[in-house]
Amino acid sequence: MSIEGRPDTERSIRTIHAALDAGVTLIDTADAYHLHANEVGHNETLIAQALASWGGDTSEVLVATKGGHLRPGDGSWTVDGSPAHLREAVEGSLKRLGVDAIGLYQFHRPDPGVAYEDSIGALRDLLDAGKIRMAGISNADVRQIRQAQEILGGRLVSVQNQFSPAFRSSEPELELCDELGVAFLPWSPFGGSSRAAELGNRFAAFGRVAEAHGVSPQQVTLAWMLAKSPVVIPIPGASRPESITDSVRAAELTLDDTELRELDAA
Repeated sequence: MSIEGRPDTERSIRTIHAALDAGVTLIDTADAYHLHANEVGHNETLIAQALASWGGDTSEVLVATKGGHLRPGDGSWTVDGSPAHLREAVEGSLKRLGVDAIGLYQFHRPDPGVAYEDSIGALRDLLDAGKIRMAGISNADVRQIRQAQEILGGRLVSVQNQFSPAFRSSEPELELCDELGVAFLPWSPFGGSSRAAELGNRFAAFGRVAEAHGVSPQQVTLAWMLAKSPVVIPIPGASRPESITDSVRAAELTLDDTELRELDAA
């Protein structure tokens, strides 16, 4: 909703409202979800506006945001995992979201120029200071998950890694999260917004199973992920109300063992 190809504000808010109407209680964002250098936190501001204008009770809605990955506005991406930047980033996110403490704050991407323990130590300090209520990490490997869990004193609650039919190299991290009881949040579960519509064609097994159930390949993809572990919480993107309501229905779709094996082998 905030990067390339983004819809207008009115449609974006309708999409978020549709998610809330459908019972979605986790909304994922980041301060780096924007296009231009002068609009850092565009998506956070949009979400705050949508929550404020929705007619229902938002007390149970968890907004998760991220920091440490930057977009200068020229199409490139950079990282800054320094404790000073993360402290500054949290303050910015607090203001844009209009909250006293961020529900879930995740270190967006490791910074090769900063010791990982220093970045995670900043999360620990933010937890202890009450600036954030829960801490997570993103784009992390098995070693980093274990390291973060240790530094946070067992308070790591989420790992957000890329995972989709096209990208399965995060299976070891998913398995470790299952072992530790840490939420695993697959980002880009459909392989990216530009390729989501082609999912059933690119991976024929997902198309076949979808046809058999009379649902979309996207629903099948999310149901397949949910079946892997109770700690899996996919975070599909959407820019239209119809897309998010379709995704939500995946929670009601049960795939049998034969179908799951077929999808795993695809």
